[in-house]
Amino acid sequence: MLVFITILLACNLQELLKVTRMAKERYIPGLLVTILVLKLVYYVGARAKVPAVIVFGDSSVDAGNNNLISTVLKSNFRPYGRDFEGGRPTGRFSNGRIPPDFISEAFGLKPAIPAYLDPMYNISDFATGVCFASAGTGYDNATSNVLNVIPFWKELENYKEYQNRMRAYVGKKKANLIFRRTLYLMSLGTNDFLENYYTFPGRRSQFTVKQYQDFLVGLAENFIRELYALGARKLSLTGLPPMGCLPLERATNFMHQFDCVEDYNKVALEFNGKLNSLVTKLNKDLPRMKIFLANPYEIFNKIIREPSSFGFEVAGMACCATGTFEMSYLCNERNPFTCPDATKYVFWDAFHPTEKTNKIISDLIIPQLLATFA
Repeated sequence: MLVFITILLACNLQELLKVTRMAKERYIPGLLVTILVLKLVYYVGARAKVPAVIVFGDSSVDAGNNNLISTVLKSNFRPYGRDFEGGRPTGRFSNGRIPPDFISEAFGLKPAIPAYLDPMYNISDFATGVCFASAGTGYDNATSNVLNVIPFWKELENYKEYQNRMRAYVGKKKANLIFRRTLYLMSLGTNDFLENYYTFPGRRSQFTVKQYQDFLVGLAENFIRELYALGARKLSLTGLPPMGCLPLERATNFMHQFDCVEDYNKVALEFNGKLNSLVTKLNKDLPRMKIFLANPYEIFNKIIREPSSFGFEVAGMACCATGTFEMSYLCNERNPFTCPDATKYVFWDAFHPTEKTNKIISDLIIPQLLATFA
């Protein structure tokens, strides 16, 4: 009876898991059924508190917005999407699903979040989740100019348009409630360094790398504050991966036997530390705002360094084409070198992980998101 009361009073996932373990240790079979029921109730309640998932960022989370703009950075053709439902290329830079899709499904919502610019969908589809991300973009407007993609500020403008459409669709009061309860995802930053800072001299002539990190963190803060002013109260901010280990960077690292570019990895770690400080600051500054730093660096780095531990065979090269430098149009159906089984590879193209990698990383982060935002 004491354990039962403890379960009823449990207010978060960690407590429920603790009670479950206690019941198993004490061999209380009947009680386990009750625990499972209460867990189900808990998860249903958790899901009900997140009516939608809204996504901002770059190709790590773009569901296909670049399909509809004038840019060379697209992936709405095979073999992209070959392992997605129906084997169709959606504009996701992977062979299948990407992290927001897994997160949405975990919160009891749709298994794939649609792109805002996709004409196949309307506001009824967007009501429970929508993606504003654009592959190739960054915090810095100069980054989006490199490949003529949607700048980060424009993603926010599209979100404002979405808010007006939602108010017209469900009414102002209900829409504003949805905006407050929605889980917002932000994932970007890699392009600012690899596509912009280390590729073109413009920003390097203005900033040291540490100054540029601070510049980007300032832009991230401004964006989050604007999002907060628009009603957002739940945000997951994604840190940088070990970007020096992307196949494209390794392929050009001649001087170090095509190993990871550790200087880039160090920059990623430093930047993630600054994002963590930003999250701490904003959680104090913004009343009722809850921000979680989803840091993929450690798990992604472990997958790359110990691929066999996760069921992979290849981590240094990608599945698509030669696996060294190809992505977007260079990763196409006519290339004879694309691997037959992407589950053996950590990376799909020279810049992006496979669906399997996306799922492993998402599976680590999702319980933390449920515990934080449920």
